Amino acid sequence: MKIWLLDNGSIVIEHTQFMWNVPGPQVRIPSYGVLIEHDDGLFLFDTGFDLEHTNAVLPFELPEQTEEQTVPRQLELAGFSVSDVTTLVNSHLHFDHVGGNRHFSGIPNVLHERELAQARDHEPFEFFGYSDKSWDYDGANFEPVTGDLEVAKGLWLFETPGHTVGHYSLLVKPDSGAEPMLFAFDVVYTQSALEKGIQAGFHIDPRAGVRSIARVKEVAAEHGADIYFSHDAEAFTTYRHAPDFYEL
Repeated sequence: MKIWLLDNGSIVIEHTQFMWNVPGPQVRIPSYGVLIEHDDGLFLFDTGFDLEHTNAVLPFELPEQTEEQTVPRQLELAGFSVSDVTTLVNSHLHFDHVGGNRHFSGIPNVLHERELAQARDHEPFEFFGYSDKSWDYDGANFEPVTGDLEVAKGLWLFETPGHTVGHYSLLVKPDSGAEPMLFAFDVVYTQSALEKGIQAGFHIDPRAGVRSIARVKEVAAEHGADIYFSHDAEAFTTYRHAPDFYEL
């Protein structure tokens, strides 16, 4: 397998959202997707944010995204086009994870069945998180799933609710014996949050979120996996970004 991290730009959030209820200065955080070339196809996990939507609805998040950081251009950096992607998977449906979904009409879109229902009829306090509805269009080919599952050989989705009601994290565990990679997406934004057991804002169930942080730690320990954080600016500088890649 080859794995590319697709850099989608960055947004700014309040520190009390970055680490729930912990005061501090505003933080600029990265947004990215995970592209996996697999024997069973080309899998894309999350598609970042849409600049036009974010500027219109969440301008206070001060989005920054160059033309090269759009999903189609990031795919080109990895050597692919939009039409090459065979399966789209969404960890959850918040605006900074679905901004490029509209490019993939017709292909399977795997996501948690509870997340699909919640995003269509969410709580009032989840408005900004679910503000981008561009993923829900005629031609979207949803494949709602539930429970832990292997979406393709070595690509394990495991339930980590709390941040949203139907959140998934991803464990990549190849047969090659290479060190597994665990993408926690928004269970915890940063290494520090993982260590302290502090979840980010936009959550629907804080207690479930704390249990999911513990589960991420357990899965990583059980499989000897490195954890990759969705919004850790410092860690992101150490990750390989397209056109560079990981090979497992």
